[in-house]
Amino acid sequence: MNPELARFNMVEQQIRTWDVLDPQILDLLFAVKREEFVPPAYRSLAFADLEIPLDDSRNPGRKMWPPKLEARVVQELHLLPTDEVLEIGTGSGYLCALLARRVQFVISVEIDAGLAAAAAARLAAHGITNVQVETGDGARGWRAGQLFDAIVLTGSSPVQPDALIGQLKPGGRLFAVVGAEPAMHGRLVTRGESGQPHAKDLFETVLAPLDNAVQPERFVF
Repeated sequence: MNPELARFNMVEQQIRTWDVLDPQILDLLFAVKREEFVPPAYRSLAFADLEIPLDDSRNPGRKMWPPKLEARVVQELHLLPTDEVLEIGTGSGYLCALLARRVQFVISVEIDAGLAAAAAARLAAHGITNVQVETGDGARGWRAGQLFDAIVLTGSSPVQPDALIGQLKPGGRLFAVVGAEPAMHGRLVTRGESGQPHAKDLFETVLAPLDNAVQPERFVF
């Protein structure tokens, strides 16, 4: 496999066709080598339009996002160099690496200790120093009282994650896949200056749930 040709084809055939047209985001996909964050057994699939299993996970359902989803989310967050970002679910560390190249600092929280250690090692090996990978459960918030410019959930949530929205600064943005199969939506929530959240559904997709995601209230008779 010629990785640079495969990367070019990925960008032209998958990324651009999913409305990712920001030249800075496209350049980022060439700069951060996706194949180096893919488990070795699946490296030949690094540029394919599919989810890739994460060998380091205790949970066989944990997978890397498809490339087009990674790129689209980074674009939709409209990140600034001064932003501080919270990522819930580090996974392979690749999305974290993309975020880190766009912002001042990233805190990435991973419930699976094996994944956290492997991702931290990959990030360090690539000289990405503005990331702190922490092991824990961030589904209901992280570092209570700390506010972030952007938050990303890498697993789906049956309901909108209000506790995490509450950790956005005014003008902050949160991306989450909200809902249950078969009706899930990639949602961008922006916190207004008054604190009121404004949600916009961007696209339909299906994503495995975040560990310990907030569940909808159920009536008890």
